[in-house]
Amino acid sequence: MTKKKNSSSNKKKTYKKSIKRKYRKPQRKTNKAKKRWKQWKERISRFELCITLAVLLAAFLILRIHIMKYFRADIAHPENLSGVNEDSDSSGGKVLPAEEGPCGRPEIRQLFLTPNSYSRSRIPLKKVKGVVIHYVANPGSSAVDNRDYFESLMETHETKASSHFIVGLSGEIIQCMPLNEISYASNSRNRDTISIECCHPGKDGRFNDRTYQSAVQLTAWLCYTYGLDSSKVIRHYDVTGKMCPLYYVRHEDAWKEFKNNVQKHLDKAG
Repeated sequence: MTKKKNSSSNKKKTYKKSIKRKYRKPQRKTNKAKKRWKQWKERISRFELCITLAVLLAAFLILRIHIMKYFRADIAHPENLSGVNEDSDSSGGKVLPAEEGPCGRPEIRQLFLTPNSYSRSRIPLKKVKGVVIHYVANPGSSAVDNRDYFESLMETHETKASSHFIVGLSGEIIQCMPLNEISYASNSRNRDTISIECCHPGKDGRFNDRTYQSAVQLTAWLCYTYGLDSSKVIRHYDVTGKMCPLYYVRHEDAWKEFKNNVQKHLDKAG
């Protein structure tokens, strides 16, 4: 009897042990799980760190782009580099006083066109690689007349046309738009040139002395400002074959003299 009791008690003990083993917490597995979870936490924290660094880098690049745009705007507006005050003209606009020196800025009156799709699109002019000389092809008209014609295109939708500068019959210079925007003057070269329209008294398109001298001074100033030489001064004719500026297409020697005069200013400025 005692043996039977002992055997039954032993069976109970082994049964209990088996039950305990069955429902015992798997220590090793939980430890592995904890390690994995720690690893995942580390990975997540690294990932978050990478995202944070990426966001900071993107913010830095965006800030840098805006700063570069600001400085490019200063370069694209040479008047901002001169450190002079701009006076208001009684007839509207701002007057940029003339500067001394062979490549000093001539007096410029700013009468910016109203932004519109036909004469002032506000498309950025990212880099200046040349200066294009034009004639207005409207004998006897003034700089203001031609500027107002560009302005009227906003309503008439007649064509797309404009220019950065217009040099008048008295040598006056009107600026129609900022120098960091393209003008509609030189076709395929709109994207990388500054345009100058010149008034003329006769049908032959020849500039009078005042217009000529102002055009040379303005061109020399622009070349000096943007680091160009006279070889980068071209005619509308050189872009499309259009007879513009008429007199200086028909008389190649006169055109060469114009460019030589610009170069003389640049050489004096060093």
